[in-house]
Amino acid sequence: MLPVYICEDEENVRGIQRECLEKQIMIEGYDMEVALCSGSPLEILEAVREAPGRGIYFLDVELKGEAMDGFALGREIRKLDPRGFLVYVTAYGNLAFETFRYHLEALDYIVKESREKMEEGLRQSLFVITQRMRAEQGERREYFSVKVMDVVKHVPVDEILFFEATARTHRIALHGMNDWFDFIGSLRELEGQLGSRFLRTHRAYLVNVEQIAELDLKGREIRMKNGERCLFSRNVKGALLERM
Repeated sequence: MLPVYICEDEENVRGIQRECLEKQIMIEGYDMEVALCSGSPLEILEAVREAPGRGIYFLDVELKGEAMDGFALGREIRKLDPRGFLVYVTAYGNLAFETFRYHLEALDYIVKESREKMEEGLRQSLFVITQRMRAEQGERREYFSVKVMDVVKHVPVDEILFFEATARTHRIALHGMNDWFDFIGSLRELEGQLGSRFLRTHRAYLVNVEQIAELDLKGREIRMKNGERCLFSRNVKGALLERM
């Protein structure tokens, strides 16, 4: 899930931004969440250090009473998150030269001339970010996408260990290298969708063969590369040995 950070010194504007972004994330089912909404650039930086990874940053330029402005904050964020998305929400219209001078590669500049235009800019930024990420994913990796509650999750197929039929009717658990969640589905449909890299090893398991570390032939268990285990049936033993 992509974290969203807001740094804005005016409390009422922070509230408007947070409300708008959270509403849009919920409506569109984006795999994002507002991780922190603060008027303190140091608090934002501390949060990014504690949870490293790619994020989205909506930054005010003038941060009154703070040790750094939005440009200096953007420069520090870039050191921690070179691929993150920087969006400046500001009262000033022409900031392209300043962000170029700081080598910030800002995605957009949203001018706070009215609440309606600011909110439209926020919504458009999320849309553009989503399109860019989908384009990147298409270039580099194949992703498995599924709706979980009100959120659409995108998991790299090569990071999926196996799918497991749970005790709950029509609920499938995805076991990944960095994730676990369950969703409504069927192993039969997934088997057809994911193709030959996944093998139905048991009535309750659909396994990513590339993630198998070893087989326990006596106990008919599969040990995955992360140490997790699942089962295989006697009639798929030959197919498993051929694929490994």
